[in-house]
Amino acid sequence: MTKRARKVFKMLLTSFLIINLMGPLLMLFSRNLALNNDWTTANRDSTGIAPKPDETAEAVVQVYAARAFNWRGIFAVHTWIATKEKNATEFTVHHVLGWNTRRGLPVVVSKTDSPDRAWYGYTPEIILDIRGDIAERAIPRIAEAATSYPYQYKYVLWPGPNSNTFIAHIGRHVPELKLDLPPSAIGKDYLLNGNIISTPPSGTGFQVSVFGLFGILASQVEGIEINFLGLVSGINPFEPAVKLPGIGKIEFN
Repeated sequence: MTKRARKVFKMLLTSFLIINLMGPLLMLFSRNLALNNDWTTANRDSTGIAPKPDETAEAVVQVYAARAFNWRGIFAVHTWIATKEKNATEFTVHHVLGWNTRRGLPVVVSKTDSPDRAWYGYTPEIILDIRGDIAERAIPRIAEAATSYPYQYKYVLWPGPNSNTFIAHIGRHVPELKLDLPPSAIGKDYLLNGNIISTPPSGTGFQVSVFGLFGILASQVEGIEINFLGLVSGINPFEPAVKLPGIGKIEFN
C-alpha cells in the first residue's frame, strides 16, 4: 500500500469511526435519557397512542420501539409487535424479555396487554401500523413466527439474539409487513442459526451479516445499511432518510 493510499484509508477509517460514535455520544449527553431509573418504579402506563380495540373493528398490526432501559438506551431501542384480530376487543403483545432467562422461563412472551405501554419510563413510537385485510392475513403468521423463533430460552444483549432479533425474525417470516426496523434496533441483523446470508427484516432485498457484528444490507424498504460491531449507519434514498447509530433514522420530508 502506497503512502497516499494509507493516508486515504486512515481518513476513511477515522470518518467511519466518528460517524459510528457520534450518535451514541450525542444520546449520552442529551436530556432525553434517564440513566438512573429504577425499573421497579419506572412508568409502564399506557401512553394512549394505540387505537382503542373496542372502538376499532378492523384487524390491526402495530410495531413499537422505545429507548432501551437505562444505559442501553444510549445505543439501542427495544421493539415489540402488537396484534388485534378483526372484531376483537383486546390486543396481543409479542416481545422478548431477556430477564426471563434468570428464572429459566422462555424469553418470548405473547399475552393480552396494552400495546402502547411506556417502556420503563420511555414513551414508545409506532414504526409500523397495518390495518384491514392485510393485517387480518398477517396475524396468524405473526403468531406462528413467535412460536417458531429458535431462541426461546436464549438472550444475549449484544450482538444478539435479543428482543430486536425476535422482531426481525417476524418481519422476515411475514414479508407483507415490509418491516423497516430502526438502525438503533441492535440485534436486528443477528441472523438465525448461524446464517450469514438472508433477506432483511423487511423481507425484500438481501443481507450479509456475520453474527450481527459486521454486514451490509440493501433493499427497497430499508435502503442501504452498513453494520459495524452492531452499530448501523446508512441511507435510504427512497424516503429519503439517513440512518445513524444511536440516534436512529432521520427523515427529510
